[in-house]
Amino acid sequence: MAAVKSVTLPELNPSGFGAPEFSTPESQDSEAALARRFYYFLSLQREVEDRIERKLYRQGKILGGVYVGRGQEAIGIGAGLVARPDDVLFPCHRDLGLYFIRGIGPREVFAQYMGRVGGLTGGKDGNMHMGDLNRRIVAIISAMAASVPVAAGAAMALKYQGSSSIAFNFFGDGATSRGDWHEGINLAAVQKAPLVLICNNNQYAYSTPLEKQMACRHVADRGVAYGIPAEIVDGNDVFAVYQAAQRAAEHARAGKGPYLIECKTFRMTGHSAHDGGDYVPKHLWGEWAAKDPILKLAGKMLDRGWATEGDLERMQAAIKRETDEAVDWAERSPYPDASELTRNVYEEA
Repeated sequence: MAAVKSVTLPELNPSGFGAPEFSTPESQDSEAALARRFYYFLSLQREVEDRIERKLYRQGKILGGVYVGRGQEAIGIGAGLVARPDDVLFPCHRDLGLYFIRGIGPREVFAQYMGRVGGLTGGKDGNMHMGDLNRRIVAIISAMAASVPVAAGAAMALKYQGSSSIAFNFFGDGATSRGDWHEGINLAAVQKAPLVLICNNNQYAYSTPLEKQMACRHVADRGVAYGIPAEIVDGNDVFAVYQAAQRAAEHARAGKGPYLIECKTFRMTGHSAHDGGDYVPKHLWGEWAAKDPILKLAGKMLDRGWATEGDLERMQAAIKRETDEAVDWAERSPYPDASELTRNVYEEA
């Protein structure tokens, strides 16, 4: 594996959640410390989303739809730990880990899904239509491809300002078959916008398999058509995603324009909580379960002596405790008052 470059990692959320120390302390910039941070965020996203989809949604406590990133968490987290705090993030609906990296806690996420005032939209929306411009996260647009022209515009604005910041735009393979995706990519390429484009190719656009929505073999082929560099990585290997995102970010910051990363992965669930995924060939579930990004990372950490089984068990236990507390807090957060209905919806003097 290529050497991992030194990076200043963001602090964990000051609101209280965090991982226990491993038995062997490591310096912040070492591969072992980076693996620990990866493992923490991967496991946190998995636990929070499992609680939302498999419990709260089925208990009737969620307002709106539920779309999770089970099996493809390494993409948002691998790239998210490359992004600087002043970079702008455009997540897709399976990138909850990006919010955690930027310091948004499970409390706020659970409150968001329950439509409570403690959520990022103050109870005006359930589910994942959330952002936080103070943390430079732009709210999700349901039609994923629609975020690409917006992200291109944000990247162009950063360029015009003379900033060294860049934009990271996440989307699925289905988005790349829409017209606005192509328009946004073309504009960004012509303008040499500092934009990192990250495709989580989970092989299904809702229920449409990849071979029925595009004739080219790889999503990356579409980037080459617009004159921008593109590469393909294992989307279940968080280190591979991290390293590709480093290359892409360096390219964009150097004024060379957009860079496309295609992350090959698989959606280990239906499109949403109400979709059983019966259209997926049964053998694929087992094949991809064996490639689970959390299991893959855990195996590497154990093999290289970066952690013990006890370390990983303690972290999982700590995450479950924090999740329990966050759910309890969110359920105690009130629903918004009707007087707040139009607040932060229309421009206010």
